[in-house]
Amino acid sequence: MNNHGSFDRDRRHARSDEAHTDPIGYRVDEGSDFDRRMDGRPRPPQRHEPHPAPGAEPREVGRSRAASRRDRAASTRKRRGRIVALALGLILIVAVAGGGYFAVSKFSNRTTPNADFAAGSSGDGVVIQVHPNDTAQQIGTEAADKGVVASSGAFLEAAIANNAITSVQPGFYLLTSNVPASRAVSELVDPASRVGNMVISEGRQLHDARDVNTGAVKKGIYTLISEASCVDRTGSGSPICVSYDDLNAAGAVDDPAALGVPDWATDRVEGVPDRDRQLEGLIAAGTWDFDPSAAPADILKQLVSESATRYEDTGILTAGTNSGLTPYDTLVAASLVERESLPQDFSKVARVILNRLAVPQKLEFDSTVNYSLDTTEVATTDADRARVTPWNTYASEGLPATPISSPSIGAVQAVEAPADGDWLYFVTIDQAGETLFTRSYEEHLANIAKVEPGFLDSGR
Repeated sequence: MNNHGSFDRDRRHARSDEAHTDPIGYRVDEGSDFDRRMDGRPRPPQRHEPHPAPGAEPREVGRSRAASRRDRAASTRKRRGRIVALALGLILIVAVAGGGYFAVSKFSNRTTPNADFAAGSSGDGVVIQVHPNDTAQQIGTEAADKGVVASSGAFLEAAIANNAITSVQPGFYLLTSNVPASRAVSELVDPASRVGNMVISEGRQLHDARDVNTGAVKKGIYTLISEASCVDRTGSGSPICVSYDDLNAAGAVDDPAALGVPDWATDRVEGVPDRDRQLEGLIAAGTWDFDPSAAPADILKQLVSESATRYEDTGILTAGTNSGLTPYDTLVAASLVERESLPQDFSKVARVILNRLAVPQKLEFDSTVNYSLDTTEVATTDADRARVTPWNTYASEGLPATPISSPSIGAVQAVEAPADGDWLYFVTIDQAGETLFTRSYEEHLANIAKVEPGFLDSGR
C-alpha cells in the first residue's frame, strides 16, 4: 500500500501597505514661522490649490508634474524588465525540461513508487527467496531488485488484492521477470512455482540403495537434491538440474570446512576412509529449502551447516557427560538406532549400543553390513557379515567409521538420554516391528525362535 504523506504548504500573507498621504485642508499661512527661509528672508509666495469641490476625487498635494513624469517612466522601465525576465525564464524552463525528459523516461521505473510493467513483455524466470517472517513489502523489494516487477509498491498493492498471499511459505520460488505485479503475485501463490524444496526422510543415505527383495531403488540424498534443483527458466519444457555426479564430486572435496562441516566433526570427517561418504549423516532428516540456482558446493554447505545447528539444538555438544560419546560418535550411534528400530524402541536400542561399547562387545548390526553394499535387507548372509569394511560391526568392535544414514532428531535424543537397562541383545520378530530385549544370550536365542517364519530370510 502507498502512504501518501500529507504536507503543509507555506501560506504567504500579503502585506497590506497603507498609502500614507498628506492630509488635505491644512494650509500654511504666509505669516507663520514656516513661511520664512532659514536666512530670515521671506519665502516666495506659495500657490494654493483650491479646495476640491464636494464629491470630487481628491488629488495628492505637493507633487510636481516633472516628478509625476519621472514616476511614470520608472514604472514603464520596471514593467519592461519583468517582461524580459519572464521571457528568459520561460526559455530556461523549456531547455531544462527538454534535457530532463530522457532522464525521467529512463529512470521512471525507479523513481515512481508504484511503477508497473505492462503485460506482454515478460522475460526469463528468476528465483527469489521468501524468508521466514517476510512481509509482502520485503518480498516485493526482492522481486523488484531482481527485475520481476517494476516496483515494490506495485507488488504490495497486488499482494493486498490477492488473499492467497497469506498462504505463501518460506522458500524459493521461480517467477517470470518483467511482468505486471498482479501476475507476479499470482505466480508466487501458485504451489507449482516453488523450487528447491525437498523432504529427507529419516534413515536416508547419501547414495541410492536397492532393496534386495523387491529391486526397488531408494533414492539417496544426492538424488533428492538433484531432482529438487530442476528449474525451467525459459519455459521451454527442458529444465536445468544440478546433477547427481556434480553433487557427489562437490561432497568429496578434501576441505570439510568448505562444505560447512562443524568443528566438532572436522577431525573425524578428515579421516573418513571414503571421500564419497564423508558427508554421511551430516545432512539432517527433515524438510529443506535451498537455492536451486546455487553451485553444488554451496547447496551442500547450506544443508550441512544448517543441519549442524539442528543437531546442536538437541544438546549434542554436551550429551557426552551422560553417554560418554563425542558429538560425532553420538551422531554415528543415532544413525544405527534409526536403521535398527522403530521410534518406540529408540531409547532401548541406544542403551544396547552403549552397553556393548562398554563391555566391549561387537555391535553386530546387519544395517552396518548393508551400508557398504548399498543394499537394504533385514537379514544378511554369512559371506556379507564376514567382509571386513570400515562400517561392518560384525567384523570389528566399536562404532562404524561414519554415520550410516541421516538420523531423526528423535534418534539423536535417544542416544543423548538412553533408557535405563542392562540389555545386550535385541531382535525384531515380525513385520509389525515387535522387538524383544534381553541381557542373556540364552534368552536371546529363545527370542530368535519366536521370529515370524521367513521374516529374517535373506533375499540374496
